[in-house]
Amino acid sequence: MQNLTELPGNTTSSNNLSVIVKVCVVIPLFIAFLFFILLTLYTFASHRQFFDSSRYILFTYMLMNDTLQLLSSVSLFLLAMGGVQFAVVYCAPLLFVSTATFLNTPLILSTMSLERYVAIFYPLHRPAIWRPEWIWIIILSLWIISCILPTVDFVLMRLKPGVDIHSTPVLCKTTVLSASPIQALFKVSLNGIFFAVVAVVILFTYIRILLETRQMRQDRVSVSKALHTVLLHGLQLLLSVMAFSQPIAELLLVQRVSLSQADMSFIYYFCFILLPRFLSPLIYGLRDESLRSYMKKAMPCFGARIDPHKEVKMTK
Repeated sequence: MQNLTELPGNTTSSNNLSVIVKVCVVIPLFIAFLFFILLTLYTFASHRQFFDSSRYILFTYMLMNDTLQLLSSVSLFLLAMGGVQFAVVYCAPLLFVSTATFLNTPLILSTMSLERYVAIFYPLHRPAIWRPEWIWIIILSLWIISCILPTVDFVLMRLKPGVDIHSTPVLCKTTVLSASPIQALFKVSLNGIFFAVVAVVILFTYIRILLETRQMRQDRVSVSKALHTVLLHGLQLLLSVMAFSQPIAELLLVQRVSLSQADMSFIYYFCFILLPRFLSPLIYGLRDESLRSYMKKAMPCFGARIDPHKEVKMTK
């Protein structure tokens, strides 16, 4: 995964100012994201009916995965900004979690698209694996698949001469575990196949639901909502794939724009690593009328304004 752990350490005053600005941009958004996550999870825990739907269970799983991804990613970002060095044995778990959760995101997106497909085409005879009581099997499978690449990194890890895994301090970055050209080629190939399969799944569900929307005369509203949801999944997948174009983009743009490589890395990190995680819970959560109404009631500033008579209607 491309991240700001590739940034070189700088000590000049101008670079220190740049570091402060970048931290001040990332941290407030991260805090806002955590607030939304806690509010959403509190809403789910307070209203158990949400766990009777596979859709909401997958949404909760996506929130938890994105939280882990951001915690590890922002930790690596702050360590890189501060130029902190420590042994590989402590760096590797952070990189493992960051990479696994990053790869888990497109798997969740494709799974949520398939769930919408199954809900539309098999509303009365849904396969057992897609029912709420069995959806955890799919979630466990996603975790196993997403852990393959970082596990391979550990197995094929070849450290530079003179670097001791337990004692030598290093900057915590992905190149620490992928110094071998063969390992780098394997990662690029696996990522290409991985995202291609996910893209095919999302494209398939989008086309099928689009055709179904044109044929159905009843319940077109719910089918249209599912179509828009799958389209948003495709957009977020595109943003995730763009993260892998960072080396090529830097090579082409650094010479044409008045930005340093560190600034270019930060722009890519913010736009294609952080932003999709910040936006997706807001998009998927606030688009749902039922979830939105319960979240408003959970917030004191909104809950005090809700008319008790309206509240009774919403809970019926």
